[in-house]
Amino acid sequence: MAADPLWNVPNLLSLSRLPLAVVLFACITREAWAGGLAVFAVAAVTDWADGWWARRYGPLTAIGRNLDPLTDKVLVAGAFIYLIPVEGAGVAPWIATVVVARELLVTGLRGIVEATGQTFGADWFGKAKMVLQCAVVLGVLLVLTLRDRGHPTAAAALAPVQTALMAAMLAATVGSAAQYAVKAARLLREG
Repeated sequence: MAADPLWNVPNLLSLSRLPLAVVLFACITREAWAGGLAVFAVAAVTDWADGWWARRYGPLTAIGRNLDPLTDKVLVAGAFIYLIPVEGAGVAPWIATVVVARELLVTGLRGIVEATGQTFGADWFGKAKMVLQCAVVLGVLLVLTLRDRGHPTAAAALAPVQTALMAAMLAATVGSAAQYAVKAARLLREG
């Protein structure tokens, strides 16, 4: 059986999120909010683009199915961790812990299930969780950019939206973790 190719457009798009994550973390550390917002937006577009390309032009591979969520986790979990000490970001340590714990749990479950020869790809709930996590990070960076550029009223006006997004993201993060755990248990029982 031939190995899946590593170097293809979807995988390169996924891999591009690793250096983008490093640049994002540097932007957060240096309080370069507008730069961080732009970098994260580009990274979010690559997340959409790699899946779109793979479905439309191929190849759909086991490497890509694992590489895409792995690079997502580095980007998103890292962003939440780096935002913890930022005043006004609204990212408490427990929020970052929920995000990171969910990602570690699902990665572990994926490895266990796929070691049995079964596929354990993303589903709609996991994708919704990712969209909400990206929306939260984008929202936080937008609010910080507005505040930094002398628009505190606009930043304050977005606070209720940011709070609602954070609550929805946490619900989706916990809910999708539970759903993946149930799915993994079922696949392992059947396999």
